[in-house]
Amino acid sequence: MTIAPDTRSLPPATATLEGVRHGALITLPILPSVFFFGAAFGALAAQKGMTLSEAILFSGLTFAGASQFAAMEAWRETWSLAGFLAIGAIVGVVNLRLLLMSAALRPWLHGLPPSFVYPQFFLLTDVNYIIASRYRMQGGADAGVLIGSGLIQWALWAFSVIPGYIVASLTSDPERYGIDLIMPILFAAMSASLWKSHRDTRNWAIAGAAALAVMYAVPGQWHIIAGALAGMLSAAFLDGGEHT
Repeated sequence: MTIAPDTRSLPPATATLEGVRHGALITLPILPSVFFFGAAFGALAAQKGMTLSEAILFSGLTFAGASQFAAMEAWRETWSLAGFLAIGAIVGVVNLRLLLMSAALRPWLHGLPPSFVYPQFFLLTDVNYIIASRYRMQGGADAGVLIGSGLIQWALWAFSVIPGYIVASLTSDPERYGIDLIMPILFAAMSASLWKSHRDTRNWAIAGAAALAVMYAVPGQWHIIAGALAGMLSAAFLDGGEHT
Protein backbone atom coordinates (compact mmCIF):
# COMPACT_ATOMS: atom_id res chain seq x y z
CA MET A 1 0.00 0.00 0.00
CA THR A 2 1.01 3.63 -0.33
CA ILE A 3 2.44 5.30 2.74
CA ALA A 4 1.89 9.05 2.92
CA PRO A 5 4.35 11.04 5.00
CA ASP A 6 2.71 13.17 7.68
CA THR A 7 3.61 16.69 6.61
CA ARG A 8 1.47 18.72 8.98
CA SER A 9 4.34 19.72 11.26
CA LEU A 10 7.06 19.80 8.61
CA PRO A 11 8.56 22.84 6.84
CA PRO A 12 7.10 23.91 3.46
CA ALA A 13 8.55 22.46 0.30
CA THR A 14 11.48 23.90 -1.61
CA ALA A 15 13.23 22.64 -4.75
CA THR A 16 16.95 23.24 -5.29
CA LEU A 17 19.88 21.78 -7.18
CA GLU A 18 21.40 20.83 -3.84
CA GLY A 19 18.31 18.73 -3.20
CA VAL A 20 18.74 17.04 -6.58
CA ARG A 21 22.35 16.21 -5.71
CA HIS A 22 21.35 14.91 -2.28
CA GLY A 23 18.63 12.73 -3.79
CA ALA A 24 21.11 11.17 -6.20
CA LEU A 25 23.62 10.51 -3.42
CA ILE A 26 21.20 8.79 -1.05
CA THR A 27 20.03 6.56 -3.91
CA LEU A 28 23.51 5.19 -4.67
CA PRO A 29 23.23 2.12 -2.38
CA ILE A 30 20.26 0.72 -4.32
CA LEU A 31 21.66 1.30 -7.81
CA PRO A 32 23.14 -2.23 -8.17
CA SER A 33 19.61 -3.60 -7.81
CA VAL A 34 18.33 -1.17 -10.44
CA PHE A 35 21.15 -2.21 -12.76
CA PHE A 36 20.49 -5.94 -12.55
CA PHE A 37 16.73 -5.48 -12.85
CA GLY A 38 17.21 -3.31 -15.94
CA ALA A 39 19.67 -5.82 -17.39
CA ALA A 40 17.08 -8.55 -16.94
CA PHE A 41 14.67 -6.51 -19.02
CA GLY A 42 17.34 -6.11 -21.69
CA ALA A 43 17.75 -9.87 -21.83
CA LEU A 44 14.00 -10.39 -22.06
CA ALA A 45 13.70 -7.78 -24.82
CA ALA A 46 16.35 -9.63 -26.83
CA GLN A 47 14.42 -12.89 -26.47
CA LYS A 48 11.27 -11.17 -27.75
CA GLY A 49 13.07 -10.08 -30.91
CA MET A 50 13.42 -6.39 -30.15
CA THR A 51 16.47 -4.57 -31.48
CA LEU A 52 18.87 -3.02 -28.99
CA SER A 53 17.79 0.49 -29.95
CA GLU A 54 14.14 -0.46 -29.47
CA ALA A 55 14.86 -1.92 -26.05
CA ILE A 56 16.75 1.20 -24.93
CA LEU A 57 13.99 3.45 -26.28
CA PHE A 58 11.33 1.35 -24.55
CA SER A 59 13.07 1.61 -21.18
CA GLY A 60 13.97 5.27 -21.58
CA LEU A 61 10.48 6.43 -22.56
CA THR A 62 8.45 4.08 -20.37
CA PHE A 63 10.67 3.81 -17.27
CA ALA A 64 8.09 1.59 -15.64
CA GLY A 65 9.93 -1.34 -14.10
CA ALA A 66 7.54 -4.20 -13.42
CA SER A 67 5.01 -3.07 -16.02
CA GLN A 68 7.65 -3.38 -18.74
CA PHE A 69 8.06 -7.05 -17.87
CA ALA A 70 4.28 -7.45 -17.83
CA ALA A 71 4.06 -5.80 -21.26
CA MET A 72 6.63 -8.23 -22.61
CA GLU A 73 4.25 -11.08 -21.84
CA ALA A 74 1.87 -9.65 -24.45
CA TRP A 75 4.59 -8.67 -26.96
CA ARG A 76 3.95 -9.80 -30.52
CA GLU A 77 6.03 -9.94 -33.68
CA THR A 78 3.03 -8.83 -35.74
CA TRP A 79 1.08 -5.88 -34.41
CA SER A 80 -2.51 -4.74 -34.67
CA LEU A 81 -4.53 -1.95 -33.08
CA ALA A 82 -5.87 -4.43 -30.54
CA GLY A 83 -2.31 -5.45 -29.67
CA PHE A 84 -1.25 -1.87 -29.06
CA LEU A 85 -4.32 -1.25 -26.90
CA ALA A 86 -3.58 -4.39 -24.88
CA ILE A 87 -0.01 -3.30 -24.19
CA GLY A 88 -1.21 0.16 -23.16
CA ALA A 89 -3.83 -1.33 -20.85
CA ILE A 90 -1.31 -3.65 -19.19
CA VAL A 91 1.17 -0.86 -18.52
CA GLY A 92 -1.61 1.41 -17.31
CA VAL A 93 -3.06 -1.13 -14.90
CA VAL A 94 0.27 -2.08 -13.35
CA ASN A 95 1.24 1.58 -13.01
CA LEU A 96 -1.98 2.69 -11.32
CA ARG A 97 -0.11 2.42 -8.03
CA LEU A 98 1.84 5.50 -9.11
CA LEU A 99 -1.38 7.52 -9.02
CA LEU A 100 -1.70 6.65 -5.36
CA MET A 101 1.89 7.59 -4.69
CA SER A 102 1.62 10.92 -6.49
CA ALA A 103 -1.56 11.73 -4.56
CA ALA A 104 0.22 10.90 -1.29
CA LEU A 105 2.96 13.40 -2.18
CA ARG A 106 0.50 16.26 -2.73
CA PRO A 107 0.65 17.65 0.85
CA TRP A 108 4.39 18.12 0.38
CA LEU A 109 4.44 19.38 -3.21
CA HIS A 110 1.28 21.49 -3.39
CA GLY A 111 3.10 24.79 -2.83
CA LEU A 112 5.52 24.28 -5.71
CA PRO A 113 4.84 25.49 -9.29
CA PRO A 114 3.08 23.02 -11.62
CA SER A 115 6.01 23.32 -14.04
CA PHE A 116 8.08 21.50 -11.41
CA VAL A 117 5.50 19.16 -9.93
CA TYR A 118 4.00 17.47 -12.99
CA PRO A 119 7.12 16.77 -15.12
CA GLN A 120 8.89 15.09 -12.21
CA PHE A 121 6.15 12.45 -12.00
CA PHE A 122 7.67 10.88 -15.10
CA LEU A 123 10.57 9.87 -12.84
CA LEU A 124 8.39 8.63 -9.99
CA THR A 125 9.08 5.02 -9.00
CA ASP A 126 8.47 2.85 -5.96
CA VAL A 127 12.07 3.39 -4.87
CA ASN A 128 12.35 7.16 -5.07
CA TYR A 129 8.88 7.50 -3.55
CA ILE A 130 10.09 5.62 -0.47
CA ILE A 131 13.42 7.46 -0.41
CA ALA A 132 11.68 10.84 -0.63
CA SER A 133 9.02 9.85 1.92
CA ARG A 134 11.66 8.80 4.44
CA TYR A 135 13.54 12.03 3.81
CA ARG A 136 10.35 14.04 4.35
CA MET A 137 9.41 12.15 7.52
CA GLN A 138 12.84 13.02 8.91
CA GLY A 139 12.10 16.73 8.43
CA GLY A 140 13.48 17.32 4.93
CA ALA A 141 11.80 19.95 2.75
CA ASP A 142 13.71 19.98 -0.53
CA ALA A 143 11.62 18.24 -3.20
CA GLY A 144 14.69 18.20 -5.44
CA VAL A 145 15.41 14.90 -3.68
CA LEU A 146 12.62 13.33 -5.74
CA ILE A 147 14.19 14.59 -8.97
CA GLY A 148 17.73 13.54 -8.06
CA SER A 149 16.72 10.05 -7.01
CA GLY A 150 14.54 9.58 -10.07
CA LEU A 151 17.09 10.93 -12.55
CA ILE A 152 19.94 8.70 -11.46
CA GLN A 153 17.67 5.64 -11.55
CA TRP A 154 16.32 6.57 -14.97
CA ALA A 155 19.80 7.00 -16.46
CA LEU A 156 21.04 3.68 -15.07
CA TRP A 157 17.82 1.88 -15.99
CA ALA A 158 18.12 2.87 -19.64
CA PHE A 159 21.86 2.07 -19.76
CA SER A 160 21.58 -1.30 -18.02
CA VAL A 161 19.47 -2.63 -20.89
CA ILE A 162 22.63 -2.75 -23.03
CA PRO A 163 24.68 -5.34 -21.07
CA GLY A 164 21.53 -7.35 -20.40
CA TYR A 165 20.71 -7.43 -24.09
CA ILE A 166 24.26 -8.42 -25.03
CA VAL A 167 24.45 -11.33 -22.62
CA ALA A 168 20.87 -12.46 -23.29
CA SER A 169 22.16 -15.84 -24.44
CA LEU A 170 23.58 -16.40 -20.95
CA THR A 171 20.34 -15.44 -19.23
CA SER A 172 17.77 -17.02 -21.49
CA ASP A 173 15.36 -17.22 -18.57
CA PRO A 174 15.83 -14.27 -16.14
CA GLU A 175 13.32 -15.75 -13.69
CA ARG A 176 15.50 -18.84 -13.35
CA TYR A 177 18.11 -16.72 -11.56
CA GLY A 178 15.61 -14.77 -9.49
CA ILE A 179 16.58 -11.47 -11.13
CA ASP A 180 12.91 -10.52 -11.36
CA LEU A 181 12.71 -10.63 -7.54
CA ILE A 182 15.45 -8.08 -6.91
CA MET A 183 13.27 -4.97 -6.97
CA PRO A 184 10.29 -6.44 -5.04
CA ILE A 185 12.63 -7.61 -2.27
CA LEU A 186 14.35 -4.23 -2.18
CA PHE A 187 11.01 -2.42 -2.07
CA ALA A 188 9.78 -4.61 0.81
CA ALA A 189 12.97 -4.00 2.80
CA MET A 190 12.77 -0.24 2.30
CA SER A 191 9.05 -0.16 3.14
CA ALA A 192 9.80 -1.73 6.52
CA SER A 193 11.55 1.47 7.58
CA LEU A 194 8.24 3.36 7.21
CA TRP A 195 6.51 1.23 9.85
CA LYS A 196 5.13 3.34 12.67
CA SER A 197 2.66 1.28 14.71
CA HIS A 198 0.51 -1.85 14.97
CA ARG A 199 -2.00 -0.13 12.67
CA ASP A 200 0.55 -0.24 9.86
CA THR A 201 1.04 -3.96 10.47
CA ARG A 202 -2.70 -4.57 10.22
CA ASN A 203 -3.16 -2.43 7.11
CA TRP A 204 -0.17 -3.96 5.34
CA ALA A 205 -1.42 -7.47 6.21
CA ILE A 206 -4.86 -6.70 4.80
CA ALA A 207 -3.32 -5.26 1.63
CA GLY A 208 -1.07 -8.29 1.21
CA ALA A 209 -3.90 -10.77 1.80
CA ALA A 210 -6.14 -9.02 -0.73
CA ALA A 211 -3.35 -8.93 -3.32
CA LEU A 212 -2.59 -12.63 -2.87
CA ALA A 213 -6.25 -13.61 -3.07
CA VAL A 214 -6.79 -11.69 -6.30
CA MET A 215 -3.50 -12.89 -7.77
CA TYR A 216 -4.64 -16.51 -7.52
CA ALA A 217 -8.24 -15.83 -8.49
CA VAL A 218 -7.96 -13.33 -11.34
CA PRO A 219 -5.51 -13.44 -14.25
CA GLY A 220 -3.42 -10.39 -15.08
CA GLN A 221 -2.09 -7.68 -12.82
CA TRP A 222 -5.28 -6.78 -10.95
CA HIS A 223 -3.80 -7.99 -7.68
CA ILE A 224 -1.65 -4.85 -7.52
CA ILE A 225 -4.70 -2.60 -7.60
CA ALA A 226 -6.63 -4.85 -5.22
CA GLY A 227 -3.85 -4.75 -2.64
CA ALA A 228 -3.49 -1.00 -2.84
CA LEU A 229 -7.24 -0.39 -2.53
CA ALA A 230 -7.59 -2.83 0.36
CA GLY A 231 -4.76 -1.13 2.23
CA MET A 232 -6.21 2.33 1.66
CA LEU A 233 -9.71 1.28 2.73
CA SER A 234 -8.29 -0.36 5.83
CA ALA A 235 -6.40 2.80 6.77
CA ALA A 236 -9.43 4.98 6.03
CA PHE A 237 -12.14 3.02 7.83
CA LEU A 238 -10.42 0.89 10.45
CA ASP A 239 -7.98 3.43 11.84
CA GLY A 240 -10.77 5.86 12.61
CA GLY A 241 -9.98 7.61 15.83
CA GLU A 242 -7.45 5.09 17.01
CA HIS A 243 -4.29 6.31 18.67
CA THR A 244 -1.06 4.39 18.88
